Formats: sequence, structure tokens, C-alpha cells
Amino acid sequence: MRNTKIARAQKFSGVIANIAADKSISHRCAIFALLCDGVCEVENYLLGEDTLHTLAIARQLGLEVEQKSPKLMCFIPPKNGILEPSDVLDCGNAGTGMRLYAGLLAGVRGHFVLSGDKYLNKRPMKRVIEPLTSIGARIYGRCENSLAPLSIIGGELQPFTYTSAIASAQVKSAMILAGLYSNGRNSFSEPLLSRDHTERMLEGMGVEFDRWNDAQGAHLRFMPLAREQKLKAFKIHIPADPSSAFYFALAACIIPQSHIVLENVLLNPTRIEAFEILKKMGAKVSYTLKSSQYEDIGDIEVRYAPLRALEVAENIAWLIDEIPALAIAFACAEGKSFVRNAKELRVKESDRISATIAGLRAMGIECEEFDDGFSVRGGELKSASVDSQGDHRIAMSFAIAGLVCGAEIRDSACIDVSFPNFLEILSTFTRVDSV
Repeated sequence: MRNTKIARAQKFSGVIANIAADKSISHRCAIFALLCDGVCEVENYLLGEDTLHTLAIARQLGLEVEQKSPKLMCFIPPKNGILEPSDVLDCGNAGTGMRLYAGLLAGVRGHFVLSGDKYLNKRPMKRVIEPLTSIGARIYGRCENSLAPLSIIGGELQPFTYTSAIASAQVKSAMILAGLYSNGRNSFSEPLLSRDHTERMLEGMGVEFDRWNDAQGAHLRFMPLAREQKLKAFKIHIPADPSSAFYFALAACIIPQSHIVLENVLLNPTRIEAFEILKKMGAKVSYTLKSSQYEDIGDIEVRYAPLRALEVAENIAWLIDEIPALAIAFACAEGKSFVRNAKELRVKESDRISATIAGLRAMGIECEEFDDGFSVRGGELKSASVDSQGDHRIAMSFAIAGLVCGAEIRDSACIDVSFPNFLEILSTFTRVDSV
């Protein structure tokens, strides 16, 4: 087990151009390429553990991968459709990979088994199994069809009109992928627009969506693929992941007189809500749009300013990865902050509510845990040893806290799941020692 010590940092100013590529888009590039009519060119695919597992599964299903340069890959889809694998499909720790593949493979003839590591196989899968089985999918899991490994017998699926009780891009994407193989028009609704990368990418690849929002939530309709129809091949440069970039925006906000420019970051509105929260807390945050390819991409500039407390209770689906890091901002703000309506945090890679509270208390911060969130009273962070609980978001959040007071992060290897060069970048601001 790797442990990492972070030393206190002094004020800093700089530009970061090598933030990890977006994880969500990387997953989708590997999966969607299986359905394309030609070679897909993918530049800057994330070489993190999660996305490499997703890519390895795509290869088991028939995708060929050619490395054209250190950053450029060609994804060559199987000529005769997705292949039935002879072995278990290992998702590692990737919940996105498992849930999206469950939707895709539910409509593909064959037998497929999805499994993961000890953490993923404890995470809830009923949220995708139930809607998929309601349209004819045959999926079997442990604990009364609630946990992986998942055994999937793919076949014909029925069209659906489905209303999700939660705003979840993974549930929505699984249903969209399944719906591509149904035999009629499909409709999906959720209480709030969740991340919409799947819709944006598939629209660019030839799927026609009707999308609208109203007082009841976010809605979409689409038709399945015609028999033998394939998606249009794509060329894409994957931008930097805003949830990864956010850690260094946080650093600039809690180290006085600091300033950072984060280059070529995905600026999708459903992905930059955490930066907007920092703005509301008093930080100076600005965006510079540089290009648009499926998604808006640009630079984010963040300057230090004293932070003030606030309550976060809306757009939680847009913040689910960044809330542990926001808790560090709350700890450095004046006043008492609250997070509400965030029960979803309890079923991520760890119970992120309890893990965040445990870390804050170890650092001497007054906080309170609720069923659906927590409160944090700003104070003085103190050096401590924090258990990541195997969760990369917890590990990176408290590593940034360590810039203020010094810290040890136990089980820091989990960071490699999404941001392999995180500690390398962090070491340009302060001393970082891993053992």
C-alpha cells in the first residue's frame, strides 16, 4: 500500500497544461467505437486504470487499437459486430464502465459477464439492472440482482418510456445504449439534467435526439438504430477533465496570493458547477473558450480571494465528484457551510459523506454528518494522517488540504484510477514523498 506525505506550500502562480484527460469522454470513446462504421481517431485518451479497463474490455469485444503516436490511437471496430468473449470482462474499479457496458451488452446476442475489483463489486447495480430488465434485458447479479458480478444474456429489447427517480448519467447512458437495439421509439426522463456527454457524442455520430427541459425535469426521445446500421466514425481530441482540474483550482483558492491557469479543460455546463460554487464563495474564476468539438473546451483561470460559507443543495448531480474537494474549501471559508440532497455520495467508490467527515475531523475541523450531506464550519486545518478508503476523490481532496497544513494520505495508489500524474503536478508546488 502506497502512502504519500504532502508538505505545506507557499503561494504559487502558473499554468498547468498536462491535466488528466476527461474520464467520462474517454470511457465513451472506447465503448461507442465498437458501434462505428469505420476507424475512429482518438487523441489524448486517458491512461488511467479505470479507462484502461474499459478499453481492454472493448478489445475483448472485438475492437482493434493501433497506437499511432504517444497521444494518438486509432480504434477499429469489429467488422461483424460485437464478439462474444471467452472470458470475464474485468471493469476494475470503473462504475461507469460496468454500467454503460451493461446497457450496451443487454441488446447484443451473446453471454457476457462483467466483474470488478472488491470495491466495485460492492457498489449498487440495481439502479441499472431494474430499468434494463423492465425492457426485456436478462441480467443476473449477486444479492437478488443488486451487485456484480453481472451475467448478461443479450437479446432483443423493447422500446421504453422510462422515468428515473435519480439524475444519473450512468443510468441514462445505459438506457440510451440499450435503446439503440430496441424495436421502437424510446423516451427517458430524469429530475435534473445529468451529464450529457452520451447525447452530445451520439448526436455527432448520427443519432437524432429530441431533448427538452421543463418543470418536471430533463427529457429525451430517440429512435433505435436500423438493422445493420452503424454509427458514424469520429475524430476527437479529449480535453482535460474538469473534475481533475478542480483540485488545482481549489489549491489556488486556499493558498493566499495564488493564481493558476488550467489549460484546455472541458467546459460542459454540467461539469463546471464546482467552479461556479467557488465563484459564489468569493474566488475569482473566469473562462476562455478556445474551441468546440462535440463539447466546448477552454482555459479556466482562478485567483485567490477569501472564501465565505454557503449552502449547496441544488445541481448535486453536477457536483458528485467534486463535493469532497469542496469540503476542503468550506474548511478554509469564513462561516458554516452545508451540503444537502447528496445521499448519492454514500454509494460512490466509498461512502464519501463519512469519508469526508472522517478526514475533516482528523484535521481538526468542526463538522456534522447528515443522512444526505454534511456541514462544515471553517477553521484552521491541522496536519493529520487521512485514510483515503480506496477512493481517489478522497485521496486527492485531502492531498490538496495538505498544502495548507501538511498531511499524509494513506492508500494513495487509488489516485492512479483517474489522474495518474496528479502527484507529479502537485510536486511542482510543494514536496511530495510516497512510500
